[in-house]
Amino acid sequence: MSEQLTLIIVLVAVVAIIGIGAAFFLVRGRKAPKGTYTGPRDANDPAPTLTAPETASEAPAATVPSETTEAPAAVVVEEAAETAVVATEVPEPVQGRLARLRARLAKSNNALGKGLLALLSQDKIDEDVWDEIEETLLLADLGTEPTLELVDALRERVKVEGSRDPQRVHDMLRQELIKLVDPSMDRSFIPVRHADRPNVIMVVGVNGVGKTTTIGKLARVFVAEDKDVLLGAADTFRAAAAEQLATWGDRVGVPTVKSDVDGADPASVAFEAVSAGIDQEVDIVMIDTAGRLQNKVGLMDELGKIKRVIEKKATVDEVLLVLDATTGQNGLNQARVFSEVVNVTGIVLTKLDGTAKGGIVVAIQRQLGVPVKLVGLGEGPDDLAPFDAEAFVDALLD
Repeated sequence: MSEQLTLIIVLVAVVAIIGIGAAFFLVRGRKAPKGTYTGPRDANDPAPTLTAPETASEAPAATVPSETTEAPAAVVVEEAAETAVVATEVPEPVQGRLARLRARLAKSNNALGKGLLALLSQDKIDEDVWDEIEETLLLADLGTEPTLELVDALRERVKVEGSRDPQRVHDMLRQELIKLVDPSMDRSFIPVRHADRPNVIMVVGVNGVGKTTTIGKLARVFVAEDKDVLLGAADTFRAAAAEQLATWGDRVGVPTVKSDVDGADPASVAFEAVSAGIDQEVDIVMIDTAGRLQNKVGLMDELGKIKRVIEKKATVDEVLLVLDATTGQNGLNQARVFSEVVNVTGIVLTKLDGTAKGGIVVAIQRQLGVPVKLVGLGEGPDDLAPFDAEAFVDALLD
């Protein structure tokens, strides 16, 4: 009798173990379909798209420099979706994009140019008028030093020329504003591949400025210029950032290197992306990084680490800082701290067509000595344009 009881207990135990194991694998196997977001995404990120079944195998393990304290994360190269599944889009030509800024600034709340023209065209320009001009410039986020410089220059020209003709006032103001925006700064942004390796671009910025979206739009700019591009999803800090980036790449046939491990070491992912770019002989590798709070020392140190690890494989040719143009002086503080950590070489200003005040362009360049290279004009996929000083001033005064 005892043997039968023992046999029954053993059978029940075996059935229970099999049931628990089946439930575990069933739950574990429920993954979100590829192309869907498992976390919050920017309001202007593209909607999830259907992509081809996963075919890429794990990339060959590369030796990650000793500075990366964690083991290399498993990294995969996600090829862009097959044309039969998702039609590859053709981005708009880069030339002429900034021309659209005129109409958008005219419809926005930007009163810098109109206010100055109205004040300078008055029959009598006394101290009260000059005070109003100075206030208008300061409210436009121009900054104290550039404001005083512009007011002094305008005072001298008004005194010498004594003209109140609207067209003459317009021309005078245009010339002085162009001087402040400084057309002599190097704003070239279409990189050239090195003989033995791709051109590497790091993109940095705090959360909420539209950094991942900007990288996706910039990839479209490069594709429009007939460049072979690869994206590196080193933003492992924010949920679904890699999927967002891959979706942008899918739309224009650009592959994305990303980790299949949540919270993977960002430096390892960046290293693998550059390695894949070298192996595939692409023209440009763009590295997305986690959104940083400029007052968090640990996060900023990690950003510096990513740059150092990349440089053990290739040079970092450009560090683009994405800033929200509507943040004003706060954006200046962000730019200053980022520049100290990773030597920023160019600025991308987003939301310049909305409630932004045009003076922020001058203030950032004057504070950092770094040029604004690209501006975001809206939420469309091709609403990223190369910055041109004269075209920008014309848009302000239009």
